[in-house]
Amino acid sequence: MRDRNMKNVLVVSIGFLSLFTAYGGLQSLQSSLNAEQGMGVTSLSVIYASIILSSMFLPPILIKNIGCKWTIVAGMACYVTYSFGNLYPGWYTLIPTSIILGMGGSPLWSAKCTLLTISGNLQAPKDNKKAADVINKYFGIFFLIFQSSGVWGNLMSSLIFGSDTNITQISEEDLQYCGAGVCVEIGANTTTKRPAQDLVETLVGSYIGVGVLAMIIVAVFLDNIDRDQAREFRGNREPFWSTFLATFTLLKDKRLVILIPLTMYSGFEQSFLSGEYTKNYVTCALGIHFVGYTMICFAAANSLCSFVFGRLAEYTGRAALFCLAAVTNLACILALLFWRPHPDQLPVFFVFPALWGLADAVWQTQTNSLYGVLFPRHKEAAFANYRMWESLGFVIAFAYSTFICLDTKLYILLGVLILSMVTYLWVEYQEHMNPTLPVEEGIYSKDYKKDIDSSAKENRIIAQTSL
Repeated sequence: MRDRNMKNVLVVSIGFLSLFTAYGGLQSLQSSLNAEQGMGVTSLSVIYASIILSSMFLPPILIKNIGCKWTIVAGMACYVTYSFGNLYPGWYTLIPTSIILGMGGSPLWSAKCTLLTISGNLQAPKDNKKAADVINKYFGIFFLIFQSSGVWGNLMSSLIFGSDTNITQISEEDLQYCGAGVCVEIGANTTTKRPAQDLVETLVGSYIGVGVLAMIIVAVFLDNIDRDQAREFRGNREPFWSTFLATFTLLKDKRLVILIPLTMYSGFEQSFLSGEYTKNYVTCALGIHFVGYTMICFAAANSLCSFVFGRLAEYTGRAALFCLAAVTNLACILALLFWRPHPDQLPVFFVFPALWGLADAVWQTQTNSLYGVLFPRHKEAAFANYRMWESLGFVIAFAYSTFICLDTKLYILLGVLILSMVTYLWVEYQEHMNPTLPVEEGIYSKDYKKDIDSSAKENRIIAQTSL
């Protein structure tokens, strides 16, 4: 059992590593590569708006009907279409493929989180450990491998774009528009120059190849560990509305509602680094060919810290790690408000992504683990909510990206961070006073049908009332 559970964790981690080598690289470049009329940032906003929509109903329906494995494969296929859209970017290619990616994004992540949580619950009794500790370890292993995707994806973009012989030199006059000090009209910065089309095609073609490889890895090597439960669920022939409302039904739990600011902050902070820092600091002062190198620093720090924190949480607890991440992000935000980027300060461009990666490692591993621990009997709906509210943070941040000044964006990020920590600590206190009982291996198997039946009954009542 140990080998089987660990094998599944490693397979899904390597699959995500391959898939997000492509998508992560493209996301980091969107604000610079497709800067015309804000097309790149708009496509990212559409992606996360679509993820919100899909989070409302798709994850429980897909996961319970076809299982985690095939939900992951289908979601990966949706991501690959976005790479095709970037071969010849335009409104008619980026927006439709952004919608497709978004519709597959929430089921993909919810299925991954559900699979890791099930594996942790199955393994805990074998190791004579608490389920929360094993789940934490599995999420740490996943994010150690997954976050390294940023290294490879950004390394590919840096090496390919670095071969461009037409790199524009950035003048001192252009540098005055970099950073948070000066608020100018969007598009006034002239330092963003798109690389040659043949280089773009080479990069995107490589991204398509690793995306297809991810689908093959998962389809061939991942065990369908919830196949029997999916078959049993299909046999029950529950009404569509009962499963459709599963995501919203869980919002009756006040702990989930109070965690919304923390979950949204994850979207805010990730979008700031990939959308604002890469464009207004790195591309503005160094050029687009440096974006990949700085994001490699972020990904490497994120990957290493994800593994360390996944193990460390067993000894320090979640709260200490969340406080570390909050202090780190707070320091970075305040520094970015006053820093004026200049090519002579090259090491500084890498310090911020490294510190951001440390903090993001906590937000990702510990928030995912927290959802798995708090809602063990409603994992699909819980992780669908996680993805929905995180995506709302992305949408809001990308939506106002082209309308407000950079320093205002930093103040918004600071405000959301403070609110997130206040609400998180309240939930942590409630969990300390009234711990959630884990779903252990025997209970999981025995109670799975009972959980489905009770949840479905509850959802049918809500559906009838709403109709």
